[in-house]
Amino acid sequence: MAALSLRRPSPAPLRPRRADLAKDPCVQRFLPFFPATFVLLWSTGFIGARYAMPHAEPFTFLSLRYGLALILLLGAVLAARAPWPDRRTALHAAIAGALIHGAYLGGVFYAVRHGLSAGIVALIVGLQPVLTGLLAASVLGERVGPRQVAGLALGLLGVALVILPKIGDGGQMSLATLAPAFVAVAAITLGTIWQKRFVTGVDLRTGTALQYLGALAPTALLAYATETMVVDWTGELLFALLWLVLVLSIGAVFLMLVLIERGAVSSLASLMYLVPGVTAVLAYLLFGETLTLLQLAGLAIAGIGVAAATRRSSARAAMETPAP
Repeated sequence: MAALSLRRPSPAPLRPRRADLAKDPCVQRFLPFFPATFVLLWSTGFIGARYAMPHAEPFTFLSLRYGLALILLLGAVLAARAPWPDRRTALHAAIAGALIHGAYLGGVFYAVRHGLSAGIVALIVGLQPVLTGLLAASVLGERVGPRQVAGLALGLLGVALVILPKIGDGGQMSLATLAPAFVAVAAITLGTIWQKRFVTGVDLRTGTALQYLGALAPTALLAYATETMVVDWTGELLFALLWLVLVLSIGAVFLMLVLIERGAVSSLASLMYLVPGVTAVLAYLLFGETLTLLQLAGLAIAGIGVAAATRRSSARAAMETPAP
């Protein structure tokens, strides 16, 4: 059996240039606001999970989420007559979706559902920027200089300070709960690299639809094989489902794919350091969860780390971005 390689495939024959939503002048105009917006929207995913998990099992809920998102995206694709990629690129988009959405969220939701505390899950997932930055340097050839290394280290320290006060709140650590969390961080790391390596230049509407198709297949099979698939259709679950589909699965993922294609992968990964802190603030505003001085210090340190890690590569990415 041939070994899997992440080397960039040979250039395909030149084809007529196609319309790409990421190159739309309106999208380009608001591109500077995408990173902050992405962090805010991505952080609400944990809030939506808190509303939904008491009313549905993880793989069943994720199957509903991916299926609804896929239906909406296919409608948009057909209405706009968006171009589809070739078969090989479509397969790579589905693989990236299975990793970024299916395996990542599946691992996180499974671990929390089966007793691992949210603090420990967040700490494990917080390793993702470090892993992505290192892989981006070795696989994609992105330059990771001393400033980025220091920023990544500060970001990890800030994440730890934000979530450490929540560790020990009754979460049960075992191989059965820790393994899915580590699978999740490995999956989103590899998925981000895979997307950058093999799926650039694809129309965002068709590319995202293919990603959710790739995520839906394994998630639905796991739901059928391991869960009762019983759903308690409450107002909280409906709100969480609609929010996670429209705002997260479509809005935030659209921003993420634009950032992956237009900027350095290591810079996008560094933005993930802000997610635990922003989530903590949202939890305080919505549920009254308090922040300690140690957590506030962690928020500040993570912000400094993000600024240090993204400053240089963001400037380089801006120079490399072609005009629309």
